[in-house]
Amino acid sequence: MDRSIYIVDTGVANMSSIEAGFRRLGVPVVRGVDPGVVATATAVVLPGVGSFAAGIAAIDRNGLRASIIARFDEGRPILAICLGLQMLCRGSAEAPGVAGLGVIDAAIEAMPPAAVRPQMGWNRIEASGGPMLDSGDAYFANGFALRSAPADWKASWSEDEGDFIAGLERGRTVACQFHPEISGRFGAGILARWTESAFEAEVVRCV
Repeated sequence: MDRSIYIVDTGVANMSSIEAGFRRLGVPVVRGVDPGVVATATAVVLPGVGSFAAGIAAIDRNGLRASIIARFDEGRPILAICLGLQMLCRGSAEAPGVAGLGVIDAAIEAMPPAAVRPQMGWNRIEASGGPMLDSGDAYFANGFALRSAPADWKASWSEDEGDFIAGLERGRTVACQFHPEISGRFGAGILARWTESAFEAEVVRCV
């Protein structure tokens, strides 16, 4: 069984900090954009920073759209971080007319005008009982977010001139608007729980 983490290297993410987050846990990482590996790897991370349009363009340029959707449909573990969460949605107010992956049946909205944009720094998360995400303080870097919880997902919340989604869980897919890889012990705990769950899932699949 492959016990490494496959990080989708779209060129729109801080790969070194994500790799370091997993290596601190003693978990090997591989980065790449192979659609076949994205569809079938034990554990896949979809990271991202920057604009929605650039992130989606990178996914489509590398032929990854169908692989990511198939992975979700098959229940294989996915961890989406920051822009990664947003790209899983139908679309974003940041880039009208650009189709997201549609895995999350919701659209990204701009943070309220009164909020400092982008939100850069630590904010409180209030979890809602999912197995992966818990309450604590995490580091955010975002000017857009989900403002309501999509159906069939367990939502965790944060607040910046109004509530917004800090994280979502469904099956073995975890999507974080914040950056767990730079959120200290709190974030390391999330990476560890998701990784353990992903490897357990592969054991069950192989039995």
